Amino acid sequence: MVPDTPATHQRVAWTDPATVFAGIVNSHAFWLDGGVDATGGWSWVGVGEPDDRPDVSFASASRTGRVPTSPAGPFLGGWVGWESYDAAALLAGAPARVDATAPASAWMRVTRLVAFDHEHRECWLVAEPREIDAFATEAAGWVERGTASLATRPAPAPQRTAEARVAPDRYAELIGDCRAAIRRGDAYQLCLTTRFSVTDAAAIDPLDVFLRLRAATSSHHGGLIRIGRSALASASPERFIQVDDDLVRTSPIKGTRPRGEDRVADDRLAADLLSSPKERAENVMIVDLMRNDLQRVCRPGSVVVEKLLTVESYPAVHQLVSTVVGTLDPGTAFADLLSATFPAGSMTGAPKLSAMTLLHGLEGAPRGAYAGCFGWVGADGSAADLAMVIRSVVFHPGGAYVGAGGGITWLSNADEEVAEVAVKARAPLAALGASLPPRWAERVR
Repeated sequence: MVPDTPATHQRVAWTDPATVFAGIVNSHAFWLDGGVDATGGWSWVGVGEPDDRPDVSFASASRTGRVPTSPAGPFLGGWVGWESYDAAALLAGAPARVDATAPASAWMRVTRLVAFDHEHRECWLVAEPREIDAFATEAAGWVERGTASLATRPAPAPQRTAEARVAPDRYAELIGDCRAAIRRGDAYQLCLTTRFSVTDAAAIDPLDVFLRLRAATSSHHGGLIRIGRSALASASPERFIQVDDDLVRTSPIKGTRPRGEDRVADDRLAADLLSSPKERAENVMIVDLMRNDLQRVCRPGSVVVEKLLTVESYPAVHQLVSTVVGTLDPGTAFADLLSATFPAGSMTGAPKLSAMTLLHGLEGAPRGAYAGCFGWVGADGSAADLAMVIRSVVFHPGGAYVGAGGGITWLSNADEEVAEVAVKARAPLAALGASLPPRWAERVR
């Protein structure tokens, strides 16, 4: 059943989202972050109750034209949570392993939230009409407690070394196996991934980790979601799915370069990324795959490439990004949209089913929440926004892990691909207070 939309909103004084979240004591809470010092877009902080996957349909035939945006923003209640890679791969027909460390699907139904309009520096309380006054009092308590809490946060990061699922030499061998599969014609591209883990869970505070992560690698789709004993902290730069009434967008990332030590080196790395035949081919292959996926739930002829091969720069890396947009069929359910597009092609390769089947054998272990998606889904079906679980830390009762990987094509160089994995994993691990294993650290250029 779709919950009542908590559509009542009340403007209050601007407060930093970090302060508000730091004051929440609820074990089911979220902070969807627009970025450090953001000057546009929205952030949301709130609480909820554990719930099943969102049961909502988009592109309702009862609505005509664009849905007006409330002054309190596009998200006025619904669900916040994540979906894992493995369960979705299994539903798509690929073999998959179950990761027992964290739930495959974890969602909360939002009961109260604070919306942060970064462009206008406005905060809005959003709750059901009968609860808005009580929420104003509760939110003031969040701010008071958060202000005191942040005075001592984040705590110094504990020093530890992560454990690698595979050694870099073994990962390089797997790259060779990927290239052999491509040569046989079994795939065009394969997104090969691995994992780095820590096990001393008692010393890990997800909020401290996220504060360090966003300070080092701020992103427009960051987030911290805490549902019971599991949590996800992300500085994801990749939007997976955005729904705005009947329009759906996906912005796959394929192609990565580290940031340079100075302006000249940085510009050279960005130009090298944009001109690389390998990176461009990899990106275009995934764009074509995502076009095909969206066509399964969009009106015929409506799916187009809105943006192709654009370099986006983040604190740690340059990324090559494209955007595909389409018009959803009326009444498309959230489950149908996931079935058509998830797991995302940027995390599988192409063709998708063949790629997932091959990767199951090559990786030999589950991915868990990594390579999944997270974000929010509006209760009335007018909007949703989900990001990829990359550049992220997944917390579970036994510890935490960071996943990382890269797209392999026939033109891939094993040493460069190994170095790319190390670069991608380094910042989330540092936020966790962990360093790369020595043999992996040696591979960072």
